[in-house]
Parts: sequence; structure tokens; C-alpha cells
Amino acid sequence: MPSSVMPMSRKGEDGPPPAAISAVGLRKSFGDKTVLDGIDLHIPTGSVFALLGPNGAGKTTAVKILSTLITADAGELRVGGHDVATDPQAVRAAIGVTGQFSAVDGLITGEENMLLMADLQHLPRQEGRRMAAELLERFDLTDAAKKPASTYSGGMKRRLDLAMTLVGDPRIIFLDEPTTGLDPRSRHNMWQIIRELLADGVTVFLTTQYLEEADELADRIAVLNNGKIAAEGSAEELKRLIPGGHVRLRFTDPAVYHTAVAALREANRDDDALALRIPSDATQRELRSLLDWLDAAGIEADELSVHTPDLDDVFFALTGGTDKHKETAR
Repeated sequence: MPSSVMPMSRKGEDGPPPAAISAVGLRKSFGDKTVLDGIDLHIPTGSVFALLGPNGAGKTTAVKILSTLITADAGELRVGGHDVATDPQAVRAAIGVTGQFSAVDGLITGEENMLLMADLQHLPRQEGRRMAAELLERFDLTDAAKKPASTYSGGMKRRLDLAMTLVGDPRIIFLDEPTTGLDPRSRHNMWQIIRELLADGVTVFLTTQYLEEADELADRIAVLNNGKIAAEGSAEELKRLIPGGHVRLRFTDPAVYHTAVAALREANRDDDALALRIPSDATQRELRSLLDWLDAAGIEADELSVHTPDLDDVFFALTGGTDKHKETAR
């Protein structure tokens, strides 16, 4: 099982792309419990980064430190080009934060929540009203703008919460489990909003309990366990860390199937389905080699499919979990 940080692949020869968020040697303890044990992060501008981990792994602690809500015990931390320790005001001016628990005030209307946030951002009155109106429209909340936020559904409150985060046009956004508790439709609506932010060049630091969410949205994913980054990479890179990948060949002609069985003695056979399963890490090079070998042997399958472990497999393998849940890891 990998126990060290997986190296990050880089494109080009000019070094890593500029970081919107970087951390070197980030440490944080509460009493005698070490929550973050010297983690390193490099999150390029205009990307979505997802931090996964079991409850209590330190995901929210990392968000709070990088957003200046609490201080680190050690580490060199920069957000938006600013040092988190020595220039926290500049960091706060560059970021928006949506926490696990809604910051929406249910006693006032959605519009009033937006205008309150504009005042807190010290926006001129006219600009604040313009931005509030634009964001309410963007998040499909215009019709409910004059209604008390207490009457909003869970999905509407989370949309309003994120709209409030975007007042002031921050270029770096921390989303700490933004879709927890939402129904599937509301969650997919939030995913679309996050994709739109990415298209606008916004950098998103996402923590989530939903592995599917990280798979759908993140350019890079890190798995946090026991205070350390157990592995980091794209979703596909992480999936290749875990054994279990295979190529499945299915045949309709029994004679061709039995010829393939004789030629591929190491393959797992399913005689009822006329199918063979060949262990594979599913890389392009390995697939090309397999296809070339099949052509040379005169074996033509009717169907070929590639199967790789999913993020659930990765998560539970890296964090020592034993139960497999296909949608959430809490």
C-alpha cells in the first residue's frame, strides 16, 4: 500500500505552473493530537483541487488555516501569492469561503443576505446592488430574492451561500463539503455551478465526502490520512495505484472463444459468458501491446472493455477502510 506522497506529474519543462495555493510542511496539532503532519500542496491557478479523507482527517482544519481562520503551527503557506502568516488581510481579500454550515441568515431575505455581504466587502452601494442582482440571477434565485431565506430549500440555501461567497469576485474559493445533505438533483446543480466557476478561471479548493463528486470535478485529488497526504494525482492516476484493473474480452463464437482461452492461459475465464478477463493497469501502452498481440494471434473479440478500480477502492485502500460504500465515504 502506498505510504508516501505520489509525485505530481508536470507538463512542459519550465517547472510547475504558478500556484494559487501552496503549502510546504503544514503542521497543526490540537493538544497531543497531530491533525496535519507536515503536508505539502501545490494547487495551480484555475484548477479544482479536491481533498478527501475520513471524518477527523483534518480536511476542515486545512481549509481554516489556508483561509486565515486559524493559525498553523508550522509551514510556509501562500494563497493568491500572499503569505498567510504575515499578510492575512491580503489573503482574505483574494478568497471566498463556503463552510460546511450555511452562513445564510434565515431571518432576512435572500437579497438582504447578498446586500449584507456586499456591505461587509465595503462595496459602493450601487455596485453592491448590481452584483447582488447579477448573482441572484446567475444562481436562479431572483424569484425568491424577496422571500425570507428560512423558506428556502436546502439546495437554494447552498446556492445562496455560494452566491454570497462570490460577492467581491474572489479568484480563489474554498468549498468545505458544499453539497453534504443535498439531494442528487441539487448536488448536480451545484456541480454545474462549480464547473462554470472553473471556466471563469477561478481556483477551487474542495473538500467532500462524495467520491463521485471529486471524480467529476477535480483536476487533482489528494487523500489525507493520519495527518499526511497518502496519495495525490488525477482521478485516473489514483485509480491505477490500486490492483484490480483488467481488460474484458467477450466472444459470440464459441470456437473463437476456445482459441482465445488456449492462447491466453493467464486470463480468468467465464465460460457461460464466453468472456476472458486479463489483468491490466489499462495504460495506453499496455492496451496497444495487447491489441497488437491479439491481431498477431488472429484473435478477434466481439467486445472489449476496460475496467479500472474506482475512487471508492482507492479511498478505502489508502485509509484502511473495510466497508465499501458506492456513493459516500464519511
